[in-house]
Amino acid sequence: MKIGIVSDTHGLLRPEVIDALQGCEVILHGGDINRQEIIDDLERIAPVYVVRGNNDKDWAEHIPYSLDFDLAGKHVYMTHKKSDLPEDLSKYDLVIYGHSHKYEESSYGNTVLLNPGSCGPRRFHQAITMATAELRENEIVITRVDIPQKQKESLTKTGTADLKKQIGIIIRDTQKGKSPSEISKKYGLDYQMTEKIVRLYLTHPGVDSDGIMTKMGY
Repeated sequence: MKIGIVSDTHGLLRPEVIDALQGCEVILHGGDINRQEIIDDLERIAPVYVVRGNNDKDWAEHIPYSLDFDLAGKHVYMTHKKSDLPEDLSKYDLVIYGHSHKYEESSYGNTVLLNPGSCGPRRFHQAITMATAELRENEIVITRVDIPQKQKESLTKTGTADLKKQIGIIIRDTQKGKSPSEISKKYGLDYQMTEKIVRLYLTHPGVDSDGIMTKMGY
């Protein structure tokens, strides 16, 4: 069985991720989804197992913080934060977590531990990653998938200079009539952050990038 493993999409489902998931029979999402639409889009590809991340708020109340289940004869455990994993992992074949946005693959006895990294908005200079896995009778074969960064893609949470530049871009595209969803997808920005900036701009006539940064606490 081939499965797709993603985490920390933060409201952004890249076309490259959708392409990489084609042919997967099941998709695992390690949390910080941010929008129900992400799950809906993934479910159009294959059945989805998903856990709730620390940034998944009221809309995600129906999503569990951890999952313990069998898949193709393998015992799987999922949670968002590595710190929330059970102390004894020996009964699991595959353990999935996320949160750090950093790809990590290790083993605990016969247990495979995997953080697929983040394939959502790029943070700092971290790679954009996900994974696929082949669940075979006697082994689990993990393949790391690196998503190329678009040249014009903006970074998020990299400091006030970068944030001010992002706000300017969001203001410009808002003036052109583009929606927060369109803007976040176009530049690989966090959807919730983009929506907040658009709302501040539209509700405070005449405000500029510096003014929005002040209102955001920078």
